[in-house]
Amino acid sequence: MCDACVMRSVSNGLGRRGVLAALGLYAAAATVGPALAQPVRATRVADLTHTLRPDFPTFGGDPAIQVERALTFQRDGYNVNRLTYFEHVGTHFDAPIHFSADGMTVDRIPAASLVCPLVVLDVRAQAARQPDYQVTPEDLAAHERAHGRVPQGACVAFTSGWDAHVGGPRFRNLDGQVMRFPGFRPDVAPLLLARGVAGVAVDTLSLDHGPSRDFAFHTAWLGAGRWGLECAASLGEVPPVGATIIAGAPKIAEGTGGPGRVLALV
Repeated sequence: MCDACVMRSVSNGLGRRGVLAALGLYAAAATVGPALAQPVRATRVADLTHTLRPDFPTFGGDPAIQVERALTFQRDGYNVNRLTYFEHVGTHFDAPIHFSADGMTVDRIPAASLVCPLVVLDVRAQAARQPDYQVTPEDLAAHERAHGRVPQGACVAFTSGWDAHVGGPRFRNLDGQVMRFPGFRPDVAPLLLARGVAGVAVDTLSLDHGPSRDFAFHTAWLGAGRWGLECAASLGEVPPVGATIIAGAPKIAEGTGGPGRVLALV
């Protein structure tokens, strides 16, 4: 029986919660590896994606996107926009090639690695005290003491509360010539690699903290063939463990990354 037929049959006999649970089971079955060997059950979908607009904050300060109405319903019978943007704007992916000489392009990231357990480190208190806080090995160790070891194949994210600042200058938090926002400390990368983590996600503009000049976490993480997600939304609404991320990376030939739609089954 075709996949679509299976889902139609399931949806006819289940309510909204049942359909979400079935989707979780389907995702688990479709993903290879021990990380999703157990059934995934969910009662809601969390949208981890910001709406991309021209005024969305960007790393370089330029407009995030230009939207031009190329065809109109009144004149042409349908509406079509022409979009112009750099790859790394809005809620977007970093492919391994972004910080390596010959890493995978975004279209070659294995689909199985984009549907995986989501682990969320809560560093909101630290970021409130220190805006350019770096997530440390100690933060990872504290999380594992409370919630168990990070599973192989997971996406490890942190919530710093920075997504609340998207509508204003605080998101870039420019202090003279230096931006001050949280990121991963470089020595966390080998610990995540040792656990077989597939990807990482942050609610800020960069995997590295704002003052970084060498992008050491980027280089260590993407250089090892892993993917990253920047400018995620609503990670504070997701539990520390137990959710499944569906990371909709764009499939653009030779792309170094790009905006996508990111969901979590909770």
